Amino acid sequence: MKTTPDTAANKKERYIYKVSELTAGIKLVLESAFPTVWVEGEISNFVAHSSGHFYFTLKDERGELKCTFFKGYNEKVKFEIKNGIQALCFGRVGVYEKRGQYQLNVSRVEPKGVGALQLAFEQLKEKLFKEGLFDDSKKVAIPMLPDRIGIVTSPTGAAIRDMLYVLDRRFSNVEVIINPVKVQGEGAKEEIARAIDEFNKLGNVDVIIVGRGGGSLEDLWAFNEEVVARAIHRSKLPVISAVGHEIDWTISDFVADLRAPTPSVAAERVIAKKSELVDKLDNIEKRLKDYPLDIIKQYEQRLDDVEQGLSLRFKHYIELKEENFKSISEKIGILSPLGILGRGYSINFKLPEKKVLKDTKILKRGDMVETTLSKGSFKSRVEEIE
Repeated sequence: MKTTPDTAANKKERYIYKVSELTAGIKLVLESAFPTVWVEGEISNFVAHSSGHFYFTLKDERGELKCTFFKGYNEKVKFEIKNGIQALCFGRVGVYEKRGQYQLNVSRVEPKGVGALQLAFEQLKEKLFKEGLFDDSKKVAIPMLPDRIGIVTSPTGAAIRDMLYVLDRRFSNVEVIINPVKVQGEGAKEEIARAIDEFNKLGNVDVIIVGRGGGSLEDLWAFNEEVVARAIHRSKLPVISAVGHEIDWTISDFVADLRAPTPSVAAERVIAKKSELVDKLDNIEKRLKDYPLDIIKQYEQRLDDVEQGLSLRFKHYIELKEENFKSISEKIGILSPLGILGRGYSINFKLPEKKVLKDTKILKRGDMVETTLSKGSFKSRVEEIE
């Protein structure tokens, strides 16, 4: 008789795994075969859980890999992890036994093709720009002659020595208050932000310089932190950012009311040279002395101009009146009796009453008549009347 797999003998030799048992075995094999690995892919399905843990999927054109990034590790990441980023993930392969799925337990993430700090810089820059923290309309002017200058920097660095030297050389009377802080490393960003807030709370300075000397991107990173940027932005006192060298740009530079390429330049821009101010005051004093005389001379010139203008206008007025008078006189002369006589006419008067003769009816033979001509007159006797 032919045996089958279901015979009693075969049943005794068969081993049946429990789900959890098989999962544990797979977990052991995978974790032994891939203790730590680097995996490249595109981040998708990213979730930041309220617990602080990150969950996402790494994928390429042919597959996907579930990833966990626990809070203790992801807190060290400078840039923002989000969907679409091509990333390199380092971690251990593990199995989540409850779901029976394998996953990568990530302990480190780097963006592919660009440094993590540079990516973090660009991400924060874009974020704050969209919020309007870089707007020129929100920046305030630096006072021309501050009584007190507040400086937020390390008390032991070269930057503070350079600034104090420049300030003393330019205007030794100015008062400087230093709020000492760490400018790199753990806790630096919190100290810098707190120092800016303290100056604003106390109100004991007119302007604040925030900065440090040169260094690598990592060295300057405290001035690229969001907490520092927001402290500068909410400051009611004007802030000058002076971080690193001329080629170095930080987020603080974009938010501050004025960016100085170096700490020394910040000290030069925060206050004018005393000698320059003295020269300006001397010039102002001289101008004040010359000012009344200059005004008098200007008014004298204006009076001359007015007098000349009135004279020309009066002369023109007289000429116009003379022309009008001449024209009227000519018209009057033409229409007057004398004018008529001048054209050959005469006037006759009956004597002795000297009545103007208009009609011969009032005359009789023997009457005396006086005739007036244009020039002179004569008398005659009427001999005949027609």
